[in-house]
Order: sequence, then structure tokens, then C-alpha cells
Amino acid sequence: MRNSGRFSILDGSFRISIALKGLHALFETIGGLILLKVAPQTIDRFVISVLHPELAEDPQDFVAAHIRLASQHFVASGGHFASWYLLSHGVVKLVLVVSLFMNKLWAYPLMTALLTAFAAYQTYRFALTHSLAMILLTVFDVVVIALTWLEYRKQRRARANGRADRAR
Repeated sequence: MRNSGRFSILDGSFRISIALKGLHALFETIGGLILLKVAPQTIDRFVISVLHPELAEDPQDFVAAHIRLASQHFVASGGHFASWYLLSHGVVKLVLVVSLFMNKLWAYPLMTALLTAFAAYQTYRFALTHSLAMILLTVFDVVVIALTWLEYRKQRRARANGRADRAR
């Protein structure tokens, strides 16, 4: 009986983490679409106007300076990489999240593999940037990987037991 309580907590944790991944994927997709439609120079002008008061007060402001630098890099690259990066990640994760909620068995290992690749890349990026957001996202991905794997094993066992019950 205690196990069923543990599994219900795991089930709830899995569903919440996948819903959060879906929300994140939706934001990535929307962000990618916005970046495709809005000229990089327009985004840069917006960033400058928002950051101007902060940088005027403190030109060495760490966060504002890094946001400004990222905006400059975005303009220099034409913005296409960022938009396609966000779109591809967002759409793939949305498809996988929907598939997981529909309990498609193939989606579990695919989500695990995809998030493992993302976590590896994010770890590399963290080593370069020391971004707290990057490490927090990586930790969250590792938790989602573990929950997805546990849910996958549970689903495979349940399906195997269902086949065994039908064969009797």
C-alpha cells in the first residue's frame, strides 16, 4: 500500500514536470516565431531603450551589460540561428509532451534522449557562461529525465502485465 502512495507522488511529479516542459516549449516556439517575424535591429533598439536607464545609472551593471551584449550578438548573427534554435527545440518538445500525455510509449525514451542531449549541451554552455539560469534549467531537465524514465518503466510493466492477463 505504501508503494501506491509513492507512485501517485511520482505520477503527479511526472505530470507536473512534463506540463512545465510543455509550457517552456510553448514559450520557445512563440519566441522563435517572434524572432523570425521581428527584425533583429528592432529587437536591439527595444533592448537599448529598456536598458538605457539602468546602464546610464550604472554602466557596469552585470545583468544589463550581458543582456546588451547578447542583443548585439543577436543582431550580428542576423537572428536566424536563435529563431530556428528556439523553434526547433520548442516544436519537438511540444510534440513529445503531447505524446507523453497521450501515453505513447515511444515518446518516453525519445524525451529522455532529447533532454539528455540538451542537458549535455547546457552543461557545456554553463562551463562557458557560468549562467545560473543554464544550470537551473539543466538540473530541472535531469529531474524530468529521471521522472520520465521511471514513468516509462512503469508503463512498460503495466503493458506487459496487461498482455499477460489477456493471454490467460
